[in-house]
Amino acid sequence: MSGMQEGPIDVPEWVQDAVFYQIFPDRFARSDRVAKPAGLEPWGDPPSVHGYKGGDLLGVAERLDHLEALGVTAIYLNPIFQSASNHRYHTHDYHRIDPILGGDAALRELLDAAHDRGMRVVLDGVFNHASRGFLQFSDILENGEQSAYLDWFRVHRFPLDPYGGGEPGYDAWWNLPALPKLNTATPAVREFLWDVGARWLAFGADGWRLDVPNEIDDDAFWREFRRRCRAVDPSCYLVGEIWGDAERWLAGDQFDAVMNYPLARAIYGFVGRGFADDEVARSGLKRVTCLDAPAFAEVVTGLLERYPRAIVHAQMNLLDSHDTPRALTILRGDGAALRLAYLLLFTLPGAPCIYYGDEIGLQGGHDPGSRNAMPWSDEGAWDQALLGWLRRLSALRGERAALRRGDTVVLAAKGEVLVFARRLGAERVVVALNTGTATAPVPSAAGLEGRFRELVGGREVVLGKGRERLPARGGWVLERLGP
Repeated sequence: MSGMQEGPIDVPEWVQDAVFYQIFPDRFARSDRVAKPAGLEPWGDPPSVHGYKGGDLLGVAERLDHLEALGVTAIYLNPIFQSASNHRYHTHDYHRIDPILGGDAALRELLDAAHDRGMRVVLDGVFNHASRGFLQFSDILENGEQSAYLDWFRVHRFPLDPYGGGEPGYDAWWNLPALPKLNTATPAVREFLWDVGARWLAFGADGWRLDVPNEIDDDAFWREFRRRCRAVDPSCYLVGEIWGDAERWLAGDQFDAVMNYPLARAIYGFVGRGFADDEVARSGLKRVTCLDAPAFAEVVTGLLERYPRAIVHAQMNLLDSHDTPRALTILRGDGAALRLAYLLLFTLPGAPCIYYGDEIGLQGGHDPGSRNAMPWSDEGAWDQALLGWLRRLSALRGERAALRRGDTVVLAAKGEVLVFARRLGAERVVVALNTGTATAPVPSAAGLEGRFRELVGGREVVLGKGRERLPARGGWVLERLGP
């Protein structure tokens, strides 16, 4: 079940040890030190599609204690460049941090504060499309066929219709007029985007999460992007938003990893086996098939063998994001299923990523519901048991190198029980899960007998014939005691 072997693959060493935390900046935390416009929505009100809550980068810097206590070592920020949308995927200016977020100075403070704590910061790069407010596109709107930037976009006819309900007259992402698609065949566009990639790494960012990179269908573009970025920072992390098979981009010459949505689908199919397929499909994760333990082991084995080992260990493993409903909502409020899902996320190869607020039990459906404001003033409503569970899993992953860097071997998969081991040198950690509604024995095929310490709860477990059984809807992380 270990990842396939390969020749030298240049993946940043730090990523396999990382615990990521994804932040949607407008909704995470608001600092009194950042001046704001008057038309903000109240922080505690339900989020809307177009409204701003006013979260900012100084708010993130001021909440790093929370992240550190959670064991976070890397932050992934949704877009932060100047934009006329709360999600900022409509980029106006790639060379300026949005003033509502605190501008360039706020990013400087956040980077310095994070780096002082040993945390990395990865930015969201939206290079497939810009916005109607992007200078070069505005020039076309103003000057038509006389624009000096006509070849920056694919324009089909004049006049353009950027705010109408029909065809806009230019290529746009998903035909949305607000998102004109950049023409990356134009040398000036390529140089512009490569320069943006290098510039913010030189400023101090530690990598890029690349938005819909498969829609820039040009391997040479991404190879040069990687070369320019690595020339600035040889340890920068490049992770693509690719929802399916990504072998084309993970050969070692383009991206280091992808957001591991296939693993998320498999986890939901295993821990949430009561779902109807169409219910889970509506989660935004595409089709999710209900899996028993043998089927889940087969799917995960395939994922671990699909890519070079170094890349498998650098994957950004996640359960949800700003593009899906929240994990607890996908699992229909089943807290036990969520804890099992995180147990898998933190013990399988790859870097786990927590979407902000999931650690305290936030729920929410599709956008805007999944982008709700973090309830800092209402800690009484937080799921403290879930928060403690995640803190312990994160700490355990940091304590046991086998969980970060070790080989993975399935010991048993029977019915609703899965047992696998992570091994690194002499260190061996065993993970056992029971997704069923009744207690279950550890299968004899696992070959586990004797005394073990259960590392999450800290108690002793004795395994063997007639001994302890796995709790219903529960799991253990085990380390053998004595010979």
